[in-house]
Amino acid sequence: MRVDLHNHTPLCNHAEGTPKEFVLKAINEGINIFGFSDHNPMDFDKNYRMSFEDMASYEAEILNLKDEFKEQIDIRLGYEVDFLPNYMDKRVLNANVDYLIGSVHFINEWGFDNPEFIGRWKGADIDYLYEQYFNAIKDMANSGYFQIVGHLDLIKVFGYKPKKDIRLVAKEAIKAIKKANMAVELNARGYTKPINEQYPSKKLLELCKELDIPITFGSDAHKVEDIGYKYNELLSVAKEVGYNSCVSFINKERLLHKI
Repeated sequence: MRVDLHNHTPLCNHAEGTPKEFVLKAINEGINIFGFSDHNPMDFDKNYRMSFEDMASYEAEILNLKDEFKEQIDIRLGYEVDFLPNYMDKRVLNANVDYLIGSVHFINEWGFDNPEFIGRWKGADIDYLYEQYFNAIKDMANSGYFQIVGHLDLIKVFGYKPKKDIRLVAKEAIKAIKKANMAVELNARGYTKPINEQYPSKKLLELCKELDIPITFGSDAHKVEDIGYKYNELLSVAKEVGYNSCVSFINKERLLHKI
């Protein structure tokens, strides 16, 4: 069973290709369950997300595709939600979707993974930033809103690493993920970034396995050719760590699949 739950649409203003083209590529890649989880609308950083006015058309288009291709692929509907206190909106958090991916893209409103703002990394206290990031992941898990943790260690995107053992830095956040009954995604987009590896690292995935935290998979596709990219590599990492199943969601209820 091939599951891919993290994919975007042009509504986020930084993706290319129609949702239908994404679906056709997913079918060609042998993906069985394919999820759209575009960036949530929010009154912050509006250039990188859909508007609130787009929500209805986004949801309708994905549901129409779900019906159109129901004999070929199982399409799921979700949002990727930026965990940013005071900006998240109930219209998204309470949306009638299959799942919500909770992601941290901001530290004190700094888009740390955005190349536009990479200059702020120079001279920064890397260990402190990692602590802040994983505290935000912990808070996100504790919020109770989300089913999936998006790219657990996104903070490594540009190759900056802490001096402290990453397992110690992330331990409390991963314990919170377990307590919240969330899944962690293996996300392929890291292979296209300077870090050139999947999210999360094998070390952190091993911690997740120790706590019996379920996994899912995501291309994090922003263009058609991203779909299914490095899927076999993600599978290999998962199996090396000891996973033989993954999860998906319908109406925020978890389903288990063999991999």
